[in-house]
Amino acid sequence: MEYPQESFVPTIFTPGSFWARRREVVRSQTLRHQLNMLKDTGRYDAFKLKWHPTYSEPPTVWPVPNHQFWDSDAAKWIEGACYFLMDSYDAEIDAAVKELVQMIRGAQQPDGYLNIHYTVVEPGKRFTNLRDMHELYNAGHLIEAALAHHLYYKNDELLSPILKYVDLFVATFGDQEGQLPGYPGHPEVELALLRLYKVTGDSKHLKLAQFFLEERGNQKGGKGERHYYDVEAKAREESEHELPMCYPAARSYWYHQAHVPIAEQETIEGHAVRAMYLLTAVADLVRIHGPTSETGSKFLPAINRLWSNMIEKKSYVTGGIGAMKKWEGFGIDYFLPHGTDEGGCYAETCAAIGVMMLAERLLRIELNSHYADIMELCMYNAVLTGMSLNGKAFTYVNQLASSDQDLSERYEWFECACCPPNVTRTLGFLGGYFWTHTTGDQGAVVNVHMYASASLSLKVANSTVTVTQKTDWPWNGDVEFETHTEGPPVDLQLCLRIPGWATSWEITPSADHLQVEKGYLLLSARWLRQNPKFRLSCPMKAQFVRPSPLTMQPVAYLTRGPIVYCVEDVDHPWEQQHFKRTILDLNASLKEELRSEPDNYIAIVAQNGAKGELETSAWDGQIVAEPRSEISEGSKDLNFIPYYLRANRGGKGQMRVGLRVLK
Repeated sequence: MEYPQESFVPTIFTPGSFWARRREVVRSQTLRHQLNMLKDTGRYDAFKLKWHPTYSEPPTVWPVPNHQFWDSDAAKWIEGACYFLMDSYDAEIDAAVKELVQMIRGAQQPDGYLNIHYTVVEPGKRFTNLRDMHELYNAGHLIEAALAHHLYYKNDELLSPILKYVDLFVATFGDQEGQLPGYPGHPEVELALLRLYKVTGDSKHLKLAQFFLEERGNQKGGKGERHYYDVEAKAREESEHELPMCYPAARSYWYHQAHVPIAEQETIEGHAVRAMYLLTAVADLVRIHGPTSETGSKFLPAINRLWSNMIEKKSYVTGGIGAMKKWEGFGIDYFLPHGTDEGGCYAETCAAIGVMMLAERLLRIELNSHYADIMELCMYNAVLTGMSLNGKAFTYVNQLASSDQDLSERYEWFECACCPPNVTRTLGFLGGYFWTHTTGDQGAVVNVHMYASASLSLKVANSTVTVTQKTDWPWNGDVEFETHTEGPPVDLQLCLRIPGWATSWEITPSADHLQVEKGYLLLSARWLRQNPKFRLSCPMKAQFVRPSPLTMQPVAYLTRGPIVYCVEDVDHPWEQQHFKRTILDLNASLKEELRSEPDNYIAIVAQNGAKGELETSAWDGQIVAEPRSEISEGSKDLNFIPYYLRANRGGKGQMRVGLRVLK
């Protein structure tokens, strides 16, 4: 069983290509920038267990201390750094990783415990608030950092202390006498434990992860047959009416996806990142036991049900999820406002990364292009927009429309800095998302989920099989493939995803009796022996798309291939109100322009696309009925750029994805 954090290794992106350039920025700029941020904010030295002034500050989001995530911020940076060190050695980054590892080792307590807050700030209170305090979330990221460190350095300098920490969890949590029947408020350790199990083969790691997942939401799992979070809250002498800032109401356990057991949950609810990390772990558990096993039969229907509810009713055109700012998560079905002044739109970067994670796991359970379509949509839009072109500024929230309250802009760091290093580590193992493969004594099957100029080399028996793509994706839908075997011949089969947005496609040389299953074109070993070089063409055409009518939003979006577009005030200096009054002409002629500033991309000009603006001067008072809306005369061109490029060119911070239409 493979994970993208391991399977990316044999992928090499062609120098100068789209993803090679983005990853080079991260390697050369972002890693250092984030390292400096870790040092400047106190995170880097925090494992020295000295007091930091931040520890005395009142929580911005009560009751979670502002420094609560420092362990995971450093861990994610270590993880990302190790992936990029596999590409190219960097002495400064290598030295920082090694120093951090030694500090982490030094911070471990004799019994294995390893957490900054409960060692320095509140000693003696460990494991007393699993619901809010992120001990196990931080531990999960430490586990993933240790696995990446082990992969690159080929030693146990970090893995060894982390295994000792996990042993403490194994002894502490469970359903046996003297154990705590609890589970983390923020999932992450579950998927990390399952990844750890793949490396160690130790069943106790699988058993603990499965306990956390199966116990979650048990209304009678705690002492006195009560919800465990109620039990620990009473032990803390917490009022049952106490209201953490991110809760809509006291004891809103759907915020944690812990209101009922996972298998019984009907709709996707609560904090979006929590939900994605949780379901990713559940999908991994299904993969381990098998879809038709008792565990698979229990959980897979729930995963599919929650995925469908999210994609069909609670996700944005960019792939982003989470409409509600207060709990950074899901609203009711079809509630998908575009900006703060419309009622929401959060679409956190980490949540979109979580969608990619879950989609990748579901692809491994069922080869279905639907999952790869969503993975690609998130990657090019909701995830890629999370980092500036220079790799030194980031977004936490990714709204589809700016407002005076929330401009479209980026920041060099955040108090809660989960997103920046998450983007870094994701781009570090990005190759693992593009294809999956299985190998045997006689051959290999490679499933190509996404397209990029890159090569994949696999050892098959006594041979090396290489699959190479040459393409200008995401701007051009032509992909040149070449397969090559060094050594004795082996059977290679390719399964190529046909994108859901493609209205047509073609394979050259043509083939008789082409077989397409669930959106994947199957190319047999026989056909590939006859055609080691071939081309897949998926023409990309700019088009307007509409949201579900049940959103009650009279707007249209512009897309081209996997790219979602937006308008910015930089190209429209006349705009003063965040494009809220702009009327889009769906019949406008769309002209594609290849541009090179601030990066190479295809812009789209909707000629006379703005056919006027709503006249709102008469709307100062309440209007009970308005027979018609006045529209100002005069048309203007609209210049659309890829959404991920927003907030890279200066300007006033005015941006919008969906523009108003009148029909």
